[in-house]
Amino acid sequence: MDRSMVTTTFGFEGYRIVRYLGVVRGITVRSRSIAGNFVGALETMVGGKITTYTELCEHARQEAFDLLIEHAEQIGANAIIGMHYDATELMESVTEVLAYGTAAVVEKI
Repeated sequence: MDRSMVTTTFGFEGYRIVRYLGVVRGITVRSRSIAGNFVGALETMVGGKITTYTELCEHARQEAFDLLIEHAEQIGANAIIGMHYDATELMESVTEVLAYGTAAVVEKI
């Protein structure tokens, strides 16, 4: 699937939705390592951007996004509409990241 065919909106300009295939999702659960927590704690003392946690979050979102695409491709979609992210802290230092949307088949008008 072309990654440009994933949108947070409910359609694509110049395309029509031929068929809805249902909800698709990508889920990952991540934890921070002891070293990551230590470096992150040091960064919070200095202030500003906390790169250790930013990178962890970005990797988790990318993994969830990749799994979302994989799921959509498995059921024959060439687009995902209404895509969103959600995150839940399951326990201290353990976070679930969910990417979800509606899989669809679209074609150019």
